[in-house]
Amino acid sequence: MGRRIPQDKRFLKDIEIIDIAEEGKGVARYEDLVLFIEKAIPGDTVEVELQRKKKNFAEGRVVSIQTPSPYRIEAFCPHFGTCGGCKWQHMTYDAQLKFKQQSVDNALTRIGKVDTSAMEDILPSGQTEYYRNKLEFTFSNKRWLTNRDEQAAPQNMDALGFHVPGRFDKILDITHCFLQQDPSNDLRNKVRDFAVSQDISFYDLREHTGALRNLIIRTSSTGEVMVIVVFAYPEEGQVELLMDFIVGQFPNLTSLLYIINQKRNDTIFDQDIHVYAGRDFIYEEMEGLKFKVGPKSFYQTNSRQAYELYKITREFAGLTGDELVYDLYTGAGTIANFVARTAKRVVGVEYVPSAIEDAKVNSATNGIANTVFYAGDMKDVLTAEFVERHGKPDVVITDPPRAGMHPDVVDRILEMEAPKVVYVSCNAATQARDLQLLSEKYKVDRIKPVDMFPHTQHVENVVLLTLKIK
Repeated sequence: MGRRIPQDKRFLKDIEIIDIAEEGKGVARYEDLVLFIEKAIPGDTVEVELQRKKKNFAEGRVVSIQTPSPYRIEAFCPHFGTCGGCKWQHMTYDAQLKFKQQSVDNALTRIGKVDTSAMEDILPSGQTEYYRNKLEFTFSNKRWLTNRDEQAAPQNMDALGFHVPGRFDKILDITHCFLQQDPSNDLRNKVRDFAVSQDISFYDLREHTGALRNLIIRTSSTGEVMVIVVFAYPEEGQVELLMDFIVGQFPNLTSLLYIINQKRNDTIFDQDIHVYAGRDFIYEEMEGLKFKVGPKSFYQTNSRQAYELYKITREFAGLTGDELVYDLYTGAGTIANFVARTAKRVVGVEYVPSAIEDAKVNSATNGIANTVFYAGDMKDVLTAEFVERHGKPDVVITDPPRAGMHPDVVDRILEMEAPKVVYVSCNAATQARDLQLLSEKYKVDRIKPVDMFPHTQHVENVVLLTLKIK
């Protein structure tokens, strides 16, 4: 519980923002407190309203900007500030890159005790708008009302959009999103308008009632489009009514699927997929390699920048064609298949069985015969017996989830003593923790941050580790 804030100390003026936190909030100091301030940018001087206070820190919001930061610009999206995404739109892109690189440096230095003199400049994203290949929207009968909505006194409370931060049951109706290319916006708006006109009910996130639950749109660099409509409790004929409308309005869709999900959560990994039109997958492509992407597949959400990320990974691995490579947390085998042409053999391991099936299909589709994939919990699969059976790797590529690697996996890497480890991470803090553990036998030779998600605080980072000479 936060401490009660006295009224005379609730509003603070002349607060200088000196840094930015990992979650994207501005950082300031006031007396003995560290302040974390939403939408504040280093270089701002602001008036702040404190909203929550703990022993050594407090959280607040900007009441007014007294002196704007030189990095501050006007946000381009009309939903900025209410929508929970793209929280750095009000900052120049050069500044975003600067602070992302700084956050990686800070994490590696502070947590991992890593010498960051080997760090290279962050790789910018070639696209800063319409770069995502997947978006998931939520239907709700409880629309979040903006000030403009309240003045207009809306008659209809249905919404199709994104969750409002801190409110699981409130959805911000999105008119235009700058994250995904056409036909994403047109499709979403037409689906919403048609559903309202036909009295197809939107989901109630508290009562778990209603027909329409989620809309998932996947696009690819090849121009293919997949649409997945998730229903909860549709009335007779409503599924066909909406799906026929989508086919009529967007006849060139590659894949039109639907799901009936009556669980209490939105995950679809345990749900049956029904094909309504087209096929049940789309293709992505890199360097002539095709990757099958299904409704449940994991694929990096910035396709063009994923290609750059994988090129850096391959470069760091320094493959000559004679190496045995272990690709840990391989997902759908994208990295494994991408590097296979320059390796002797690649062994991929992944927790999700369906992803491993995708990885095998991707190898077969591309005529790649020197890969093998295994499904299971990494710490249970990657045993001494597994290494004895498949051979000691020359290179380990690891791309774990945000939580980083399990200690048992780190121990196994230390035992294997591969000459090179390439560690790809979406969380510099957990990566730094693992690098500290690996420093027992490895040294950091190269560090390369990659911006996959413009206008957010998130950043990928690639580190090359080499085995210390005994």
